[in-house]
Formats: sequence, structure tokens, C-alpha cells
Amino acid sequence: MTDGPREPSGSDAAEASPSAASASASAAPGGPAPVVVAVDGPAGSGKSSVSRAAAYALGFGYLDTGACYRALSWAVLDAGIDAAVSADVVSGLDSFDFSIGTDPGNYFVLVRDVDVTEAIREPRVTGVVSLIARVPEVRDWLTRRFRGIIRSTPFDGIVVEGRDITTVVAPDASVRILLTASEEARMGRRSKELTSESPEAVGEALRSRDRADSRVVDFMTAADGVTTLDSTDLDFDQTVAAVVELVTTTTSRTTDG
Repeated sequence: MTDGPREPSGSDAAEASPSAASASASAAPGGPAPVVVAVDGPAGSGKSSVSRAAAYALGFGYLDTGACYRALSWAVLDAGIDAAVSADVVSGLDSFDFSIGTDPGNYFVLVRDVDVTEAIREPRVTGVVSLIARVPEVRDWLTRRFRGIIRSTPFDGIVVEGRDITTVVAPDASVRILLTASEEARMGRRSKELTSESPEAVGEALRSRDRADSRVVDFMTAADGVTTLDSTDLDFDQTVAAVVELVTTTTSRTTDG
């Protein structure tokens, strides 16, 4: 067990502990099942940063599933595999060894013993993620790993964010949220993050990502039982507070019967 989450302060692979969830984790810890909060949303909606901050506020773990796809993409490139050849990518899955920090105050991503927390955000990795993520065998393989990480979390709950989390990865989650925002708002937020790129380039990259993602999952329409949270007119703190309130209200109602 960990001492619980700390204030988010970046990654530190050297402090990896039981909060580092191995991709092969599958054994459920003793005690009650964790509260699972599933968060879907399009690129630029803020789901990663909002989910991590909400997890910290709730005292929950945090799983960034998109980072796992990026880690696999990094591993594919590192191995010299052509990401466009699905069969070659699939054949290398069993040798893909990664772990990810699920403490929101100690986030990191490792492939084997290599810290790739920053490297998986490089443009060369971003350029092949969609190719790899749309392969059904890859999605099935990683979904099984995500479920193992969820089951084995040392926290009382875990916030899981990414694509098709509310419908495929954790359809029975205690709380399911579609975090969205208008295209204009998402472009504005991405532009603030990517200050070295022009607004036009950021906008085209976001639209391209939306087109690629839409081939795999409907990320703009909430499934039955999923709560839509539109953050277009909310700032970051307000969005985090809205998520925390939704989780608290829902889980309290469930506990009270």
C-alpha cells in the first residue's frame, strides 16, 4: 500500500512503488472493490489534467490509458517495427513490458526499465499512435491490462480516463463521465499548451486527431447512463470541482442505498 496521493508535482520514476501498476497486474487486493470513475472525451477536452487533479482531490488512483497506447507506440518505434503493418505490431505485443504510475502525485511511464514519461509526448510518437490504437487486437490486449490495473489499485478508488472507457474498458464503473467542450474551446486550450506552434497548426492537428479517433470510437456522444460534462464555459478548477462533486454525490447516493 502507498501512503496515498501527494500534490501532483511531475514524474519521478525513481520513486516507483506499489502505486506503479504493472501491465500484467491482475490479482485483486483484499477488501471491497475500488470505486471506479470512467472518463471519456475528445482531444483537448482537458480529461487528462482534470482526471488527475480530481483523483488527487478524491484520494483516488489515476490511470491515463492514452499514455499506455503512447508507450506501446514508443516501443514499436524503438524496436524498428513499422507501425503501419498491424500484423507486426500485434506479433510484438507479448514482449511489450510497461508500467505506469497510478498515484496522481507520482506519475510516470516505463517501458522495460526506461523512463519514457516525456518521450511518449514527442511528435514522432504522436504521429503513429492513431495507427496503433485502431488495431482491434491492440485495443483488446490493452483493455485486459487496464482492467487488471483497476482491480489491483491500492487506493479506495481510481479515475480512469481515455477513449471508450465508459463503454468498453469500464462499462460498469460507479461513475461514468463524458468530458467534452466545443472545438473552439479545445483549440484554445491546446494552443496554450503548445506555445511553439501556430494556432492554425494546433487546430489542424486537433481536427486530424478527431477524425482518426472517430474511426475507432464515438467520443462525442454519451452512452446510456453516462453523464455529459461540458467544460466549454468552465475554467480548470471549476471543471475539477464538477467532477469531484459528481463522484461524491453519486457514490454517496449508492452507499446510502
